[in-house]
Amino acid sequence: MLRSHVSAVAVVLAVALTSAFTLAQTKPRARDLGVPFDGTPGPNNAITDVQGVEVGHTTLISGEGKLVVGQGPVRTGVTAIHPRGKTSNDAVFAAWFTLNGNGEMTGTTWVDDSGFLNGPVMITNTHSVGIVRDAVIAWKVKHGSPDMEGYWWSLPVVAETWDGYLNDINGFHVKQEDAWHALDSAHSGPVEEGNVGGGTGMICNEFKGGIGTSSRVLDAKAGGYTVGVLVQCNYGSREQLRIAGINVGREIPEHTVWQKDVGSIIVVVATDAPLIPTQLKRIAKKVSLGLGRDGSYSGDGSGDIFIAFSTANPGAVGTKGMHQLSMLPNDSLDPIFLATVQATEEAVVNAMVAAETMTGINNHTVIALPHDRLREALRKHDRLAK
Repeated sequence: MLRSHVSAVAVVLAVALTSAFTLAQTKPRARDLGVPFDGTPGPNNAITDVQGVEVGHTTLISGEGKLVVGQGPVRTGVTAIHPRGKTSNDAVFAAWFTLNGNGEMTGTTWVDDSGFLNGPVMITNTHSVGIVRDAVIAWKVKHGSPDMEGYWWSLPVVAETWDGYLNDINGFHVKQEDAWHALDSAHSGPVEEGNVGGGTGMICNEFKGGIGTSSRVLDAKAGGYTVGVLVQCNYGSREQLRIAGINVGREIPEHTVWQKDVGSIIVVVATDAPLIPTQLKRIAKKVSLGLGRDGSYSGDGSGDIFIAFSTANPGAVGTKGMHQLSMLPNDSLDPIFLATVQATEEAVVNAMVAAETMTGINNHTVIALPHDRLREALRKHDRLAK
């Protein structure tokens, strides 16, 4: 959904973004440009390749010119990830990890203690965490049933990155209905990337950033499991950006924003492999290695926060009787570790490839990663796949 305020630019942008789902299927992605990646992606190369996972966005774009707090310009939104789909009330095993803590992810204290994620993961801008958290509780009440343990009780997981360079972040433009729309419109299949949802106003390596996703399917010997990753990337310096091992940032030095590592990244990892929370904590930590491949060193001002969940073991949260669980042995986790690293690396690049140049408050402009220059840099170093 794109909720427009009354302005000429809003009308134009509404027309441009109404078909976001169609664009998710037709816009080029990093592999389409010849960026080489290791591993085998799933059919959608998205977190939704893990059966049951659904993703929805609400994108808010309106206004232009000088910042007037409360009026815009607006460049923000909300993204929702349902581990078992929007109609399920069944929790999943989960764990989280913070590589650098200058950020927020609510609900994680109970994820640590219980080992469960009960409900969606939401991502938005820094100053909208509260309204989105409350909206999730209201949405769950509206949909009419308590959790699997029989309680009307909720500690939603809501994460954030800061979009205040492009967005009127102190105008509090994200509303309850925007979070509800992201939750209700979530779907399987291709996932919209770039300037959408919570990623609408984000910046990555001083190029336009946003939402990106990727997946890996393990071979039969490793169990054939799927690992999917979704990122909201808003971190990094141009100088450090690596793509396919090449310092692409130095090849495209113009139109920088920060001149240093500023911002944050939220990463959600999903898998259908039967893993328990201690193992998922190890998976969440491996995200760091994928970001390192893209050049991140997790600067002081960055909130780099990750959550991982497994859709195996349905019904494990029930309160009665003995629970029979399945789990992989620890010495079988290496292929999942590797898949997590690979999918994280690609999801970040997919976010930048999908994103488009955006002008926001006070005519601040952040350029998109130019596809031709990216291909030129990879070709120069004999890294272009096609």
